Amino acid sequence: MKKTIAVLVENQFGVLTHVSGLFSARGFNIDSLAVGETEDPTISRMTIVVDGDEKTLEQVKKQLNRLIDVVKVIDLTGEDIVDRELVLVKLKVDTKNRSEILQVADTFQARIDDVKKETVVIEVTGDQNKIKSFIEMMKPFGIVEIVRTGRIAMGRK
Repeated sequence: MKKTIAVLVENQFGVLTHVSGLFSARGFNIDSLAVGETEDPTISRMTIVVDGDEKTLEQVKKQLNRLIDVVKVIDLTGEDIVDRELVLVKLKVDTKNRSEILQVADTFQARIDDVKKETVVIEVTGDQNKIKSFIEMMKPFGIVEIVRTGRIAMGRK
């Protein structure tokens, strides 16, 4: 089962290595990892999505709480959250499909970030389902490259 955890950490060198090391030591594959500074520049927030059972995840959370650089561990799994991901998709374009690509992009409220004679780069922000749907819709046009951020999430409460 997919689990989403937010970890507030001191914004210091090496913290990411310590935190991710706990997951790999327990045999968890990290599906998504996004890290960024919070409203307090001395604190960073890691949003981590992993696949694993509840018992092992509880052990990882306990070990995370023991790390000196960890300020707080928040399990967002099953909570009412707002989550987003960003994707940049570079597509092959020509005079025949350019308008159709732009029309699909508009449907997804996407932003055109770069236009060249033979390619276009489109940016989409949304939840995981929106991103997945957008990519599926763009596959027939010829995806050249995809770059995705990890999932970020926060509780609504």
